[in-house]
Amino acid sequence: MSAVAETTEGPIEVIQVLFALHPGFGAQELCGPLEILSKALHKIHDPNTRAFECTFASVSPGVTSSSGLTIKADIDIKTAHEDLNEYDVLIIPGGNGVDDVLKKNSEPLELIKAFAELQTSDPSKERTLMSIGTGSLLLAQAGILQGLAATTHPDYYTKMEIICKDAARRGDLEQTDVMEENYVVNNARFELGEKLEENPFVLSKRPDGRRKSIARKGSNAWKESVKRRESNARRATLKLGGLRLITSGGITSGLDASLYLVAAMVSHESAQEVARVMQYTWNKGVTVEGIDV
Repeated sequence: MSAVAETTEGPIEVIQVLFALHPGFGAQELCGPLEILSKALHKIHDPNTRAFECTFASVSPGVTSSSGLTIKADIDIKTAHEDLNEYDVLIIPGGNGVDDVLKKNSEPLELIKAFAELQTSDPSKERTLMSIGTGSLLLAQAGILQGLAATTHPDYYTKMEIICKDAARRGDLEQTDVMEENYVVNNARFELGEKLEENPFVLSKRPDGRRKSIARKGSNAWKESVKRRESNARRATLKLGGLRLITSGGITSGLDASLYLVAAMVSHESAQEVARVMQYTWNKGVTVEGIDV
């Protein structure tokens, strides 16, 4: 599972990404992020330094989107549960099928819970959970957004608030701040840098009165952070064991959030290059909490 990209400076471990697909997922909510991650390179002029390797998981061998696109699953959900610790990133696309998942309380709800619990029990590894569009409703239903901030597709803000309030009643009564933002990042990682004003993740305004926050940059820095014991200790004090949690709005917001993920886990330069190649203008979201871990 742990693929390695070879460079003249030695191997760079490839970031392992798991897409959890449900029947009726949104095709563009899968294909957009997949395209961005597949183009990301640790060294932007070296095609041998791919940054991400993506795997599809589903309850069935083939899963069909709401628009009729059928994807062959690489693994089933049972195997995904068994191998969950091998993945650095779990991505949950939304789509029309989300309502059915909520009604049946079916997968990938348990997979989401398991991934969050894995980070809480083992904060020594840096993990990221990202939802696209209405996929955040599944995160809310799973009860992992309590005490955090999140967003979703604009048409579903009210439904998101209702699900979050129900989850709070079932849990420890902590509320979720549902924000009308492009994407929202909790538990960001960052390096301050010598010139704070030049950091690409420093907000020029404070969302909902929160303090400014920044996200880490630097190729392969995600691997360095897990080697520092102080990082692990500080990560363990954060909600969900420091699980980086990203929720995004509609389809293009998923592109923006994916570019953020590239910037945070690979480099800002890599994200800019992917956006350039795709002729796409990256619209930034907000990081509501950040800690230098």
